[in-house]
This record gives sequence, C-alpha cells and structure tokens, in this order.
Amino acid sequence: MKPLKFNNTVSSKGTIKIPFSKKLIGKDVEVTIRPKSNNKKTDISASDFIKKWAGFLQSRDTDADKYNYLSKKYS
Repeated sequence: MKPLKFNNTVSSKGTIKIPFSKKLIGKDVEVTIRPKSNNKKTDISASDFIKKWAGFLQSRDTDADKYNYLSKKYS
C-alpha cells in the first residue's frame, strides 16, 4: 500500500484529524510528524527574471564547433 500523505494543522489542543481510509481499519500504522517548511515563492519582475536566466538556453552553432574540432583532430 502506498503511504498516505496529507497536510494538516495541529489544533491549539494538540490534536490532528486524519482522513478516513477503509484500507487502514484494523492495521498497524506508523505516524511521522514534521513541521512544514516555509518556502514562500516570491514574485519577481520580468526584468529580474531576464537578468537571472539570460543566456541559459543559448543557441550555439554546433556544426561549426564540430567542424573546428574535427579539423584540429585530423590536421
């Protein structure tokens, strides 16, 4: 059986409600609790995005590179 993953909040009384699953009735289960990380996505402007990713997907002339490599190799 695949692990069941869900997000929830611990109440002020310290309780957590889990979703109902017929597959878990009468079964031994393992419970692991860890705090959720606070990775907030920040919106960036278009100009900042371009500055960050400019040149990442450059179109290179691979035929010229192959030609130069082979000419050096066989000269």
